[in-house]
Amino acid sequence: MLRSPVALDLTRLVTRLRHASPTGIDRVDLAYARHLLGQDGERFGVVSTPLGPKVLDRGQMAGLVEAAVSAWTEEVAAGDDPVYRGVAGTLGLSAPAASARPMAPAGSRRRRKRELEAWIAASRAPGPERLPRGTLYLHTSHLRLDRPARFDWLYDRTDVKPVFFVHDLIPIEYPEYGRSGEAERHRVRMETVARHARAVVVNSADVGERFSGFLARLGRRPPPVTVGPLGIEDIFRGASSAPTPRPFFLVCGTIEPRKNLIALLTAWRELSFRHREATPRLVVVGRRGWESENVVDLLERCPAVRDHVTEVSGLSTAGLVRLMGQATALLMPSFAEGYGLPVLEAAAAGLPVVASDIPVHREIAGHFAEFLHPLDGLGWMRAVEELAVPGSGRRAAMAGRLAGYRAPSWEDHFARVDPALAAVAG
Repeated sequence: MLRSPVALDLTRLVTRLRHASPTGIDRVDLAYARHLLGQDGERFGVVSTPLGPKVLDRGQMAGLVEAAVSAWTEEVAAGDDPVYRGVAGTLGLSAPAASARPMAPAGSRRRRKRELEAWIAASRAPGPERLPRGTLYLHTSHLRLDRPARFDWLYDRTDVKPVFFVHDLIPIEYPEYGRSGEAERHRVRMETVARHARAVVVNSADVGERFSGFLARLGRRPPPVTVGPLGIEDIFRGASSAPTPRPFFLVCGTIEPRKNLIALLTAWRELSFRHREATPRLVVVGRRGWESENVVDLLERCPAVRDHVTEVSGLSTAGLVRLMGQATALLMPSFAEGYGLPVLEAAAAGLPVVASDIPVHREIAGHFAEFLHPLDGLGWMRAVEELAVPGSGRRAAMAGRLAGYRAPSWEDHFARVDPALAAVAG
């Protein structure tokens, strides 16, 4: 347990109040906020505003966390999630009954109102002078790190001890997958971390090696790096995995080039030519991101894809768990990942995983997943065809490798990270 004062940067949490569902990084922010609020000691939230950094007290911090959980429909059961009920109807799945008083997700106007209220409240809060001496400052997202001046207050408060979470270096190493200029922005983010960090937390050894190598190329000595695998929510554990009469596969994540959905959808178009009405379905879970016009064209304009692929955005966690319990397998054909959270969520739910053969997937899933090169289109098609066969021996073998699997928990994560934070706090 951290007994020293701790301030968690909540800026991203405020900006994400406008969205209906959390990303992987949002889940990290939320896990850290809940972990810190569950401890005794002084706890603060920091929000970066145009007026400078503002510091929230424990009560304000807890209220912001509660607003995020409500905005993201995290407490909604699958039967009360209209997004899940819609996709279940499309796939012909049985959906649990709605409760007598269903919790409908907040509309976009209501979510934006909450965000505006949070910004107004933050703007009225005091600045960094509110933080006690020796406060540990945690920044667990990459937000605003490309604006180094937003962190100049750390030069004035040299007694504050900053620790940053580095999720990946993908924009630097794979600039072709991001927006124009994103590589340079991410380089600035990593330089901001290097300039201020007393320590760094990463989600995988692969990211830790890449971050340290990046700093070495800059001629900088890396700060201490702690690897803390991300925790998997308890709701994913033990979900039954009984395939439906018509098999369907899942792919999860924001629709962006590095996810390699273009290859998967192209394979599905070919599968539709081979199998016609018997083609397995594919469910794409995730909001539309950037530089993905070709993927969107296939989703919207290709009849062979439209007939067999369902796009889902704004799905609750309970709805995703329910889908994982009914799917045939998770497909993860990404070119690059920092961690690959859906791989471990699927494994926790007992769902077989076929993943791209990249270092981080080998690190987190080497003993249970099947691996294919992300450009092996024929291999991905064969895997889908073989797994979709009723009584598939390949699927039974993959499911067997998940027997007894225990996904990392947030308790495991903090068991690794808290001692490193305590060492920084002194």
